[in-house]
Amino acid sequence: MTERDAAIDLPTVLAVAVIAYASANMVHEGLGHGGAALLLGARPTMLNAIFFNYDEATASSAVQRWISAAGSLVNVIVGIPLLAIAPRIRSPRWMYFLWLFAAVNLLTAFGYLLFSGIGNIGDWAHVVDGFTPAWLFRGGMGLAGALLYFVVAPRLLMPPLDPFLGREAAGRERRARTLSLIPYVGGAATLILAGILNPLGWYVVLISAAAASLGGTSLLAWYPAIPRKPTPAATEPPLGVGRSPAWIAAAAVVLLVFVFVLGPGIGSLP
Repeated sequence: MTERDAAIDLPTVLAVAVIAYASANMVHEGLGHGGAALLLGARPTMLNAIFFNYDEATASSAVQRWISAAGSLVNVIVGIPLLAIAPRIRSPRWMYFLWLFAAVNLLTAFGYLLFSGIGNIGDWAHVVDGFTPAWLFRGGMGLAGALLYFVVAPRLLMPPLDPFLGREAAGRERRARTLSLIPYVGGAATLILAGILNPLGWYVVLISAAAASLGGTSLLAWYPAIPRKPTPAATEPPLGVGRSPAWIAAAAVVLLVFVFVLGPGIGSLP
């Protein structure tokens, strides 16, 4: 492997981030909430880049709880297998995409428990709404979310990233920051940009797009760059993410559809 092979191309990393974040949000909203609504007989009314809406009159309270929970549950169902698949992929760009896509799915799901437990808003607050004692259920959600986010997620996410970091300490920190912080910023910008066009206003942008991206995936902004010893999977030189016009073009298409089609939403609100 040459030094060029180990290089990280920022436009391609941003392209991967746009696709990973937009796709993970559609897993949550479309496949999770939307799929559950269809399976359980609720009538969908709008699929938006940052929310899914359905006619609550067509769903019992139990069905509504399942629909609310399904977004995070499907994120986990999608994310976990990808972490096992990623190391077996020969293409470094695809390996990196699968890692980032899995990371966004899992951090969104784990972070939602913590977010709902602390703030009493969002999907999981709806799941436990009316359960008593409320403090016990909210406290349990917050504790479970904290353990999953700060203990389980790092142990799941860091080993598959190690082949991209190399074995030299300063280089590992620099590369980890590039491969995690840059996508965090680019992905958050993608969700917020699409969210601006939603028909429900800025409140939904704050509690959905901004909370899910800036809050939900915030682990990417700081944890991967913490100094740690390389694992046996780390090689020198490390794997790189080279320039790919195909990935950049695909990201441009995804961004246009996500912002200008799913941003305003498909369907109508009651």
